[in-house]
Amino acid sequence: MLFDPFTLRGVTLRNRIGVSPMCQYSSTDGFADDWHLVHLGSRAVGGAGLVMAEATAVEARGRISPHDLGLWKDEQIEPLARVARFVRGQGAVAALQLAHAGRNASVTRPWDGDKPVGPPDGWTPIVAPSALPFDEGYQTPLALPEPEIAAVVAAFGATAGRAARAGFQALEIHGAHGYLIHEFLSPVTNRRDDGWGGSFDNRVRFAVETVRAVRRAVPERMPLLMRLSTTDWLGEAGWTVEDSIALARRLKGEGVDLIDCSSGGIAPRIAIDAGPGYQVPNAARIRAEAGIATAAIGFITSPAQAEQTIRSGQADLVFLAREMLRDPYWPLRAARELRAPLDAPVQYGRAWR
Repeated sequence: MLFDPFTLRGVTLRNRIGVSPMCQYSSTDGFADDWHLVHLGSRAVGGAGLVMAEATAVEARGRISPHDLGLWKDEQIEPLARVARFVRGQGAVAALQLAHAGRNASVTRPWDGDKPVGPPDGWTPIVAPSALPFDEGYQTPLALPEPEIAAVVAAFGATAGRAARAGFQALEIHGAHGYLIHEFLSPVTNRRDDGWGGSFDNRVRFAVETVRAVRRAVPERMPLLMRLSTTDWLGEAGWTVEDSIALARRLKGEGVDLIDCSSGGIAPRIAIDAGPGYQVPNAARIRAEAGIATAAIGFITSPAQAEQTIRSGQADLVFLAREMLRDPYWPLRAARELRAPLDAPVQYGRAWR
């Protein structure tokens, strides 16, 4: 099952294993470079069915850090096209995640302290649905005026068009982890009293409009994924899995093909009951109750665990992050352990016989 092909729209993955988008904080002015080619290319060589480039900013002010990948201008297309060509050439599906960090923008890289930074190293203002800082010491964001909301939605669409021109075969919209779309969804961060806040319908409006803009900008055959924080881990005070199910039903009708099921991130110091496969139950619920394909993530580390997640019908794909950092060839190792067919590149063939 884990090594069965899987088709989304006009694209077929060679197996059910995806490489999660993982920020590398290694860009200059948003441009991809040799690091991105080797980082993503090695995971394609390693046998993953889908290889997704990290959170890629649709606006310069939407970067988490000044070192984030971006695709807000045409000049950034060709370096990413180089990456996409290599990933496709190794038999993987090349995907890219579209992102805007919202109030979590303009911070240093994790190894530089992961702390807020303003000019000249960072920028201001940062933007969000409401003027609520992420935590003490963080910038207070500018609450987006209504006309500017439309401009951000348009930026998602324009970046999606550039990604298609770069040769990516699938896209994911980042609607999780406390970034801009999640900030609109959650009542914790969205305190607006206009048509973009308050009721569930108003809070999901930004996500829906973004999906529409992206869907219009890309070919019909291109799969579109949405990453959601399926719960804020705050009960009824925050975004819940029931909210995610309701939104997933709506997004399916708007042309989203798969929900990438994560959780958390809306605010600091929230207790999360994390453990092996801890987010899989929400992926299973959304798959069953919203009738849409899902990807399961979260401490999925062993081939047997990944196989069971797919075989039991809890999810259609498994996305690995940290385990792929530890071992780019995890899919090849998993195929050997599960006695499933997966051909290594001819250059590596002797090592995997």
